Amino acid sequence: MEITNVTEYEAVAKQKLPKMVFDYYASGAEDQWTLQENRNAFSRILFRPRILIDVSKIDMATTVLGFKISMPIMIAPTAMQKMAHPEGEYATARAASAAGTIMTLSSWATSSVEEVASTGPGIRFFQLYVYKDRNVVAQLVRRAEKAGFKAIALTVDTPRLGRREADIKNRFVLPPFLNLKNFEGLDLGKMDQANDSGLASYVAGQIDRTLSWKDVKWLQTITSLPILVKGVLTAEDARLAVQNGAAGIIVSNHGARQLDYVPATISALEEVVKAAQGRVPVFLDGGVRRGTDVFKALALGASGIFIGRPVVFSLAAEGEAGVRKVLQMLREEFELTMALSGCRSLKEITRDHIVADWDTPRTHPRALPRL
Repeated sequence: MEITNVTEYEAVAKQKLPKMVFDYYASGAEDQWTLQENRNAFSRILFRPRILIDVSKIDMATTVLGFKISMPIMIAPTAMQKMAHPEGEYATARAASAAGTIMTLSSWATSSVEEVASTGPGIRFFQLYVYKDRNVVAQLVRRAEKAGFKAIALTVDTPRLGRREADIKNRFVLPPFLNLKNFEGLDLGKMDQANDSGLASYVAGQIDRTLSWKDVKWLQTITSLPILVKGVLTAEDARLAVQNGAAGIIVSNHGARQLDYVPATISALEEVVKAAQGRVPVFLDGGVRRGTDVFKALALGASGIFIGRPVVFSLAAEGEAGVRKVLQMLREEFELTMALSGCRSLKEITRDHIVADWDTPRTHPRALPRL
């Protein structure tokens, strides 16, 4: 079957992958309400296209933290990609580089920062979990810097791992032939079988629950890399991120894998954008499957978006070629959406190009007839 859109890769991945692995990638927390909502919320935003505009030339290029990329579509950090395909993060890095966009490498990657850097040139960010042992953190950040990574995406929504019932049922554990490559030499690269989720037990043992804003400040003392705060869903935390020196904000609910019944990221986006007041760029992570979704996020004030699950599903299906195809399909759909909306560059995409279900009606409702 010819794949014609991003969503179709999920079914292929489900056929190809062991159940434990597919469920780990696909599932969300608890009732998975937010998992559905991350997608569904996009369908409640409609377009207000402008017509009779010369759209013969469309420019999708943008800059993120000063780095020029071909389109505002980037790769989110997703853990343990070699469970999906033997080439794992290597394949993803090459696909991102070929597409002229940014890849974010997970702390829990099955390839190290040095290995990913060795795939060749490319703009790469490093996602960071803060371990209880701060020496481990400092060492990891230094390694990422040395390997040419350009920013740190600090995950702030995981003092504890969300309750992912599929992982509990499957007794999820990293397959024995793989390890968390960034921690290999530190005896933190293995995950033990547990009587629930092996990852949940690993997090409980290693990740620092005391993490607070003072640690964002501390991180700035050990690295000159810009820090993106990943996992912001409210105006209050957006303001605190700016006050504490964040270089950018990623609106994320961790792929709906942490706290269930938080809003979809596309629903939380505008609140965060308004609170940031243009002082730092705001990015969206979660639920993007179409070029139309990308446009909606930018119309609501995002500077760009990150995709997660489409990467691992396409990687499982077709390796590097799959990830390339996902990036290409999203690029082409986004370009078409821009053309059909009458936008020739990203700066021409405005709030007036969409109407959301939470907007007040633009036209005054007709007066009710007198009884």
